[in-house]
Amino acid sequence: MILFIFYLRRVFMILLPQPASLSYGEGTFTIHYNSRIFLDSESPASLYFAAQLLQQEIEKQTGFCLAICRRHQPLGGHLIYLTTSPELSRESYTLTVTSERVTICGSPESGVLYGVQTLRQMIRQAGAVLPSVLISDSPAMENRGFYHDVTRGRVPTLSYLKQLADTLSFYKINQLQLYIEHSYLFDDLTEMWRDDTPLTAKDILELDRYCKDLGIDLVPSLASFGHLYKLLCTKSYAHLCELEGSASAPFSFFDRQAHHTLDITNPESLALAKHILSEYMQLFSSKYFNLCADETFDLGKGASRALAEEKGTTVIYTEFVSELANFITESGRTPMFWSDVISQEPEVYHLLPKNLICLHWDYAANVSSERLTRLANSGAELLYVCPGVQGWNQLINKYHEAYENISKMARYGHECHAMGLLNTDWGDYGHINHPDFSRIGMIYGAAFSWNPEILPEAEINRQISVLEFGDASGNLVSVLDLLSHQDAYPWRTAVMVQEAMELHKNPEEAAELLRSCSEADGDASNASIDALCAVLYEKAGTIRPENRPMIYAYLLAADGLKVLNRLLPFLRASVLSEGTLPVKADCFTLAGDLERWLYSYKELWRTVSRESELYRIAHVFCWYADLLRDQNA
Repeated sequence: MILFIFYLRRVFMILLPQPASLSYGEGTFTIHYNSRIFLDSESPASLYFAAQLLQQEIEKQTGFCLAICRRHQPLGGHLIYLTTSPELSRESYTLTVTSERVTICGSPESGVLYGVQTLRQMIRQAGAVLPSVLISDSPAMENRGFYHDVTRGRVPTLSYLKQLADTLSFYKINQLQLYIEHSYLFDDLTEMWRDDTPLTAKDILELDRYCKDLGIDLVPSLASFGHLYKLLCTKSYAHLCELEGSASAPFSFFDRQAHHTLDITNPESLALAKHILSEYMQLFSSKYFNLCADETFDLGKGASRALAEEKGTTVIYTEFVSELANFITESGRTPMFWSDVISQEPEVYHLLPKNLICLHWDYAANVSSERLTRLANSGAELLYVCPGVQGWNQLINKYHEAYENISKMARYGHECHAMGLLNTDWGDYGHINHPDFSRIGMIYGAAFSWNPEILPEAEINRQISVLEFGDASGNLVSVLDLLSHQDAYPWRTAVMVQEAMELHKNPEEAAELLRSCSEADGDASNASIDALCAVLYEKAGTIRPENRPMIYAYLLAADGLKVLNRLLPFLRASVLSEGTLPVKADCFTLAGDLERWLYSYKELWRTVSRESELYRIAHVFCWYADLLRDQNA
């Protein structure tokens, strides 16, 4: 029986990302309560942080608080020995478990840290009795990043950002970028952030130091060309907007992403962009800077129309981006930018600086390599592939679509020898999804950028369920994916219908949007949600304790899907004239349910995010509640 138990432990050991090489031996190593963690006396001081991570994990999983020692030659048995070797390539490590000791030998550049992270994963599954293994490991892709939107809806608390960094390091992700438009407290741009709850210099400096200990490069990322809604709506800088009058337009989730591009014909625009880039970059130790420059939709349509007609829109785009990129280079950093504009006309790529790193994004589940290949063939020698975790615009991330997109983009990246993978998590339409819902997609990116072997969807979902959540059945991620597809009335559609009716006063626009989901059966979707939630309730007390709050977050999101789905019959009747309006009592009941759900949602929001733009989400739900009451008043 003992041998059988060990056999199961050995066969079902899950490590993510999968090591490049792993073999099992005979026997086990037992972590005793008086075992010790030894540091090589010749190793750098950074090893102590890795040793502490290991010490904390062992205590959490076993109750044993092992002593950390430092000497040239460790003595005795039952030791965990951490040492470095300059002969190992960057981020490489070996992990050896025998009956006598555990040895991690890694490169000085995060190698030992990653060996410790692998050992932590083993301890989470095996406890104090570890199988004998020999692991030799190194990443296939040098840069493995996660991109987190902290502007369009949510500004996370510093505590949450540190927790995010912990998770990233656990899965060997070595780069984090935070997307900023207006949610940093620039010294002299008070108009831009005065009604928000921005990150401060202290927040960034502390997070930068925290990330460094975890082997993560915190790369600054700042909108500096397009997507400048808050900046170009201020009285001080509205005159620098490409389209005149944009500042006076009412707020719209859609319009704030589609407009507000800098007027490049005004010399003040370049000076302003350089000013904000300069102030922001000084907070970071990273050698990189992402100037963004994506989705400049209005370029050539307003103030720059004549210039665009003379030179071409893409050409004038490259001229302005080159100015920004050269400024960043002169400041001692390597610039990055998003690919979407240049990929439309890649033959002009040669006009851009040679050191500019191209971040090629494409979020389609059926994404092809065509655009990436065209960019590479046009001179984009420095490339990242940038898939997405598919959480934007909806209450729960679409995990199947995320897997399809991330796995394909990772494969294309390996094939073209991309220098990195940057997995994106945007916050369009208010960032309504809980940020932890992106964790599954984040792990997909971590696994497929480190090891080029792409695991089948069902298998990696099983592994994530077991390793990340402690779900012994291995089906949790599959249940969550099914749940995410029960949105008969999706959040994005709900927002666009509200904006069509309230802002645009255009019932026909709203009707067209509703027709796109007119076949959806909200009652059937809600029945499926109830069945799936029953499974989640069963798992609430069995998964790993630290992840149980996520079950509540998913259950609350599921209730949000249900109340939105229940709006469909009312909207079909009131806007499409299909069927009859529900009776007054039912309308009032649904209005109250919307408001009660919103209250709970706001409470959960505040546990991980600052107030920021929560009020914009609240406005949408309250508008629907008022509409319900007005129609049957």
